Amino acid sequence: MGKGINAARKLKKNRKNQLWNDRYYKKRVLHLKEKADPLGGTAQARGIVIEKVGIEAKQPNSAIRKCVKVQLIKNGRQITAFAPGDNAIGFIDEHDEVMVEGIGGRMGRSYGDIPGVRFKVIKVNDVSLREMVRGKIEKAMRR
Repeated sequence: MGKGINAARKLKKNRKNQLWNDRYYKKRVLHLKEKADPLGGTAQARGIVIEKVGIEAKQPNSAIRKCVKVQLIKNGRQITAFAPGDNAIGFIDEHDEVMVEGIGGRMGRSYGDIPGVRFKVIKVNDVSLREMVRGKIEKAMRR
């Protein structure tokens, strides 16, 4: 480590090089989160339902969580999204337009006992899925 009167340049250069060992700095500067994220860094995205799937919960739970495969409109990527609520899957049909968002949990990873599912459905044909499950509003047909 230089200690001389003209050592500032070398110290500054070393500090800049060491920054690349910080994984959060590297991820931020190279925009790796946006590239890896199917939603492209946004909070929500619209997509078209391709099929309904049931995913088995992880141990020690034994349940089939109702999910849908969605093709995003913005970039064509396919994701699996969870349909939260009792009989919520009944309000979602194939070729419906849905709005998805992150499900919460650890740094964009899967949540709870649903393996590999990182997103949840919040709207179907521009109508809130939560309100439909509660019986407050009817499902609108797709325009």
